[in-house]
Amino acid sequence: MTWEQRWHPLREEWVVVAAHRNNRPWTGGSVEGAGKVVPEYDPTCYLCPRNARVGGVANPDYQGVFVFDNDMPCVGPNAPRDFPPPPKPYRVEPATGVARVVCYTPRHDLTLAELGRRGAVDLLTCWQEQYRELAARPEVNHVLMFENKGEVVGVSNPHPHCQIYATNFVFKTIANEAEIGGRYWNENRRTLMQDVIAAEQADGRRILAENDSAIGFIPYFARYAYETFVTPKEPHQNLADLSPKEIDDLALVLDEVLIRFDNLWEMSFPYVMALHQAPTDGMRREGFHFHIEFHPPLRKPGLLKYLAGPEIGGGSFLSDTCPEEKAAELLAVPTVHYKHRDATKGADGV
Repeated sequence: MTWEQRWHPLREEWVVVAAHRNNRPWTGGSVEGAGKVVPEYDPTCYLCPRNARVGGVANPDYQGVFVFDNDMPCVGPNAPRDFPPPPKPYRVEPATGVARVVCYTPRHDLTLAELGRRGAVDLLTCWQEQYRELAARPEVNHVLMFENKGEVVGVSNPHPHCQIYATNFVFKTIANEAEIGGRYWNENRRTLMQDVIAAEQADGRRILAENDSAIGFIPYFARYAYETFVTPKEPHQNLADLSPKEIDDLALVLDEVLIRFDNLWEMSFPYVMALHQAPTDGMRREGFHFHIEFHPPLRKPGLLKYLAGPEIGGGSFLSDTCPEEKAAELLAVPTVHYKHRDATKGADGV
């Protein structure tokens, strides 16, 4: 397997080269296309209980959240170290670390939006445990947790799951946030996210869900049409630092946001979800404020936000929509999932 990271000198960031992943299994995307019938159990799915995975190991008959080491990881503990030295200005280093898969549920036909508060709490608690274990490893400098959901974002298996990359390098977006957040902390003795939250609360129009300790909103500066942040109000550097009450509150906001997504067009809403947590490289990170970001690729059903010249070539987004209008659309939908409305007569929006 090829586990190496190559330095991009013009962007000052690492590019992970894992060419073996080009042969990873592909069983199609999510169910955002209306009318698709998805079975509760799929005998061909390598993430369903009891089925064999890529490496030949059979999954246990799991009943809740299930975590395993990725069979085709992009980083590994035994990454080769004998690379031929490239000519200047290039650099190459081993891409070491741990890659894991987290299955949310044994049900093949569900998504995170359909698991309810209890399912969200179980997942957040699992993420806490995984973060604590992986962050404690001296060779790990960053723990990235993310979900690619939906066919339009290229997910290889529709079974509800996310991935964890615990790496010996810090991903560029997180490194930038840590640096910017640190400067803001030094100047204001508050995290930048605390003031973003205060600005959103003062305006109010873009808030999608809120309770005592958590909030979800489309930010004033959203790049994607329905880009959404879900965050604790207190400035924790990572998910592991949240109390049980904060986990419960965060689960409630997360659940409401995801239901609003699905209810908007009554379809399984695609997105890229990423947990933004402080690096674990031993440096002080007072200004870092843990949060979850959602980057949905659709502007309308079937209409993608394409990344083209300004975004890829120039590095700056052109937003095709207004955040206030998109928030108003999400706020207008019910908070009971559209698949469950018949069973909840009298609930909100029914």
